[in-house]
Amino acid sequence: MPMISWEGGKLTREQKKDLIRKFTEVAVEVTRVPAKFYSVVIREQQDENLGFAGETVEEIKEKMPKG
Repeated sequence: MPMISWEGGKLTREQKKDLIRKFTEVAVEVTRVPAKFYSVVIREQQDENLGFAGETVEEIKEKMPKG
């Protein structure tokens, strides 16, 4: 069975539902494999567990202007 995996920051319940639906729709369109065979896994990471350019996302967000 095909599996689609997404890993990133926290998402809302609605965002997760949209990702699962849209990932599946596109995969079916491209591959012609029926939707019932796809599984989608969402792995959320906390901001302190993600980093870019030597800083955690938590640190980057702290430096961003408020408002």
